[in-house]
Amino acid sequence: MNIHEIINRIYPMPATSVDKLKKHLSEITYPKNHHILETGKIETNIFFIKKGIARAYIPTDGKEVTFWIGKEGDTIVSLKSYVNNRPGYETVELMEDSVLYLLKRYTLYQLFKEDIHIANWGRKFAESEFLQTEEKLISLLFTNASERYTSLLENNPDLLQRIPLEHLASYLGITPVSLSRIRAKLKQTPNNK
Repeated sequence: MNIHEIINRIYPMPATSVDKLKKHLSEITYPKNHHILETGKIETNIFFIKKGIARAYIPTDGKEVTFWIGKEGDTIVSLKSYVNNRPGYETVELMEDSVLYLLKRYTLYQLFKEDIHIANWGRKFAESEFLQTEEKLISLLFTNASERYTSLLENNPDLLQRIPLEHLASYLGITPVSLSRIRAKLKQTPNNK
């Protein structure tokens, strides 16, 4: 996904503002398994995924609990580092060879002062991140594992081919065994393919 599409997906801006923002982005390539963010480190930059897929996880009790999966068009950011300049709690690992756009926080702050459209874009970006977090929390609290898996199938079916099942299970808040049972049960249901 090109950067123009990513920018306007967050919040459409006039072409002059988009061009101003694009001038400050750099394109970088990283291999599969590279860590963009690491638990306990400060990373204030923002990354936009042009090509590839990533997962955010928190290491706990010898396990990795995946709480976010992003793909083309999504943003990688440690909000704790970005907002408070403090070490993040998450590690973000690339699950495929990936191409990212990099935007430095300092540069973005300068652009906020210079261009009201970019400032509004930044506000919409923050609102979008907040909304995604809220939707994920509500899903975990008020839907069962089978409903969460069905939603994943409907909204992001490509993830089944791109992410190992143990990471998908963690993302859904279940064990790999439970995920296997849900998948087997859904295959037996006449309305499913």
